[in-house]
Amino acid sequence: MLAGLYAKWMYAWETALTTRDSNRVERPLEWGFDHLGDFGGDEAAAAVERGEVSALEAMIAINDRIVARPHEFFDYVTPTDFRIEQHFPELYPTNVRPETLEQEREWKRRARVGELRPSPFLRFSSAVSTPYPENDTVNARWYEVKQSVEDRGVEDREGNREGRGRRPKQAMIVMPQWNADAFSHNVICEMFNRFGISCLRLSKPYHDVRRPAELERSDYAVSANVGRTLAACRQAVVDIRSCVDWLESQGYTQIGVMGTSLGSAYAFIAAAMDSRLRVCAFNHASTQFGDVVWTGQSTRHVKAAFEHAGLTQDEVRAMFAGVSPMSFMESFAATGEARGAGDLKRRTLVIYAPYDLTFVVQYSLEVLKNFSAHGVDYVAKVLPCGHYTMGETPYKYLDGWYLGTFIRGAFKVLRGRRG
Repeated sequence: MLAGLYAKWMYAWETALTTRDSNRVERPLEWGFDHLGDFGGDEAAAAVERGEVSALEAMIAINDRIVARPHEFFDYVTPTDFRIEQHFPELYPTNVRPETLEQEREWKRRARVGELRPSPFLRFSSAVSTPYPENDTVNARWYEVKQSVEDRGVEDREGNREGRGRRPKQAMIVMPQWNADAFSHNVICEMFNRFGISCLRLSKPYHDVRRPAELERSDYAVSANVGRTLAACRQAVVDIRSCVDWLESQGYTQIGVMGTSLGSAYAFIAAAMDSRLRVCAFNHASTQFGDVVWTGQSTRHVKAAFEHAGLTQDEVRAMFAGVSPMSFMESFAATGEARGAGDLKRRTLVIYAPYDLTFVVQYSLEVLKNFSAHGVDYVAKVLPCGHYTMGETPYKYLDGWYLGTFIRGAFKVLRGRRG
């Protein structure tokens, strides 16, 4: 009886949190072939125009091609304009609740009167371009851990480092949830810093400073424009991998990625494409992008657009297969294998919630089942809450404990290997 009452209370709380924002917008279905022009989108649009195939058939065919040849879609040319810029932190809220807007005004006031210091941000041009110029400048707040002389070691005549420390430089790339403001996950980065791990808190496509001016929310990352949603995932994966390039250029040799919700899907695919990511932490996990869109409370307005266009859950699943973690399980397992003598398999953490109404628990359990089937070295942790309530007291502290202990331990093992 107590378990039933707890579940009822948790579902009510979760629903209240997912319905409190009044600015979710249902937009009509758009196929968005123009956002995939270099990957068959132009040809698909022409074939649809000629009546040779339906738009749904053409979009599913593009997804089938992504799944069959993912590196054609997710590979890139490394940007050449990496730079560190100093900016005052801004909130960039995605809701219009009075308390949030007041918080935004207060941060702007503090910057204006000199109560804030500028913070370092890594900026560069995304290797994937979109029709929105503000979205194409990648933004990542930089939380650097300065190495001590002991950690750096002493350089000998041949340029090699020696000394009692010689600690390898370690870094995490952190991807917050969909519609996160610019302060989300900053505390997590500060926590990782205490473990000697530098962090890039990456703004996802169409989020905070990258959000087009016509939007209140980060709607273009996931919407009823199918091609744009696929392209946003492509850009996010490429941006993560470009951040790895920059970190390597700065001497970082042990790098991981953490993602929450939508950020976990982006982080998973990036790791599936890139063996340099040796530590992964997924805060919420699911197998099929389309199933999350169809069953999740957070995307009910997107599902409504698809329903009004006469689409089914199976069709939505198929037209998002190219950005679904399930499509890249084998690749994730393969890139996570030990890369040579003395190396270790990638370490992976999955945190999920049984009362999740956004990433329904059955899909999270499918992730764990597939990890086991593919031999992935993972740890699973369960929080007795839901998707949004994971960010509330006391669950956010438990979540931080699981993330912190896992990341600290995984990087400590890597340090021992000095890879």
